[in-house]
Amino acid sequence: MTAKFDTNNTWSSRATFLLAAVGSSVGLGNFWRFPYEAGENGGGAFVIVYLGCVLFVAMPLVVCELLIGRRGGLSAVGSARKVAVDEGRSGSWSIIGWIGMIAAFMLLSYYSVIAGWIIAYLPKLAFVSIDVITPGTETIVTVGGAVVDRTARTGAMFNDLLLDWKTQLICHTIFMAMTVGIIWRGLHKGIEAAITILMPSFFIMLFLLAGYALIIGDAAAGLKFLFTPDFSKINADIMIKALGHSFFSIGVGGAIMITYGAYVGRDIKIGQSAVIISLSDTLIAITAGILIFPLVFGFGLEPHAGPGLLFVTLPVAFAEMRFGAIIGPVFFVLALVAALTSAISILEIFVRWAEEKGLARHKAALYSGLAVWTLGLATVFSSTGLKDVKILDKNPFDFLDYLTGHIFLPVSGLLIAIFIGWFVSREALRDELDMTAGQFSLWRFVIRYIAPVAVFGILLLQLGVIGEN
Repeated sequence: MTAKFDTNNTWSSRATFLLAAVGSSVGLGNFWRFPYEAGENGGGAFVIVYLGCVLFVAMPLVVCELLIGRRGGLSAVGSARKVAVDEGRSGSWSIIGWIGMIAAFMLLSYYSVIAGWIIAYLPKLAFVSIDVITPGTETIVTVGGAVVDRTARTGAMFNDLLLDWKTQLICHTIFMAMTVGIIWRGLHKGIEAAITILMPSFFIMLFLLAGYALIIGDAAAGLKFLFTPDFSKINADIMIKALGHSFFSIGVGGAIMITYGAYVGRDIKIGQSAVIISLSDTLIAITAGILIFPLVFGFGLEPHAGPGLLFVTLPVAFAEMRFGAIIGPVFFVLALVAALTSAISILEIFVRWAEEKGLARHKAALYSGLAVWTLGLATVFSSTGLKDVKILDKNPFDFLDYLTGHIFLPVSGLLIAIFIGWFVSREALRDELDMTAGQFSLWRFVIRYIAPVAVFGILLLQLGVIGEN
């Protein structure tokens, strides 16, 4: 069957590519994961390690992925195979694309469910209020006349959602339908059209909310927590989490940048684009922390709340603050936009591959979305029907998250670094990269030695092959 696949299809402009690429990396990792990872791992200490992982591992790998995509011009699997074969190497290097696709498939399945939680929260935040009493310095709340702990109501609200599989299923379905609908329309009418509306709106909401949080919250405590490093906190566990989060947040190893790279024209500088994408994602993650932690400290809440920071702790602040009935929903709309821009980039991975195999785009989008939706049921039922199912002592949701962030993405990143650093010729790399001789030498040194050693070492730590000491 002849593939209905336009290999000459490219981004309309450098600006739209960068918006789409930044949108793909900016997601729930910035609003759901980064704040609670920082909160649980020493604030500034985690931020320092995370920045190191971005600069010396994730960013150089983004260059590699964009390079593979543009040079191959196909899906993640097809591009990796083509680049390898063109270099006289085995086509088995397509394993890079396969691992990335599998990781992306698992990631999007639970990512969609978490985005569904955000959808479920929007009406709750708009219409639920908490009566606040402040005797002395301790704030408590009253619910129906009974005095309770101030996080009890939001905690119960979140637990109720986790036990309400019907609501989760509906919201998961809505989010996947939104994602499929955008991808269905193609690169220009779908992805680009959505991105050019969503990303500017996202930036406006983010910086306005961050400014407001600094005004009404405890800016000094929030910024101190986020930026003052306690180096005694830095250990192998934090390094593992920081590297895993840098891969999760920017999308390294998940075949996203290879897929988007296939649409990149020769007029776009890959190295420069990788810097903009990586630093933009990092800036937004830190801005999200600047938004969240002043509110957390300003309202006397717990910064070490883990995953519940977004769904339990922050709603208390929104309920207590002035204009919280407006700010809360706006914040969650912001998180939803971030989730959607990432989700469309992930789904495009499978659609691009399916188109390459001859499937029409609308069918590819529908079938891919349905497959992801089906695996997402494992996360939907993790707190109910599948709560007693344990894989490596983890429920299905935690297992998928562990497998994706701590195994598949790093393994994919490791293989990409080895492939580009040692199996693609210097001439081919120079042909794709507009770098000075010094920049190219530094980048290649990092890809050949620093990135693979760092990723491999942390993989060994993660798997327990070597100990922290």
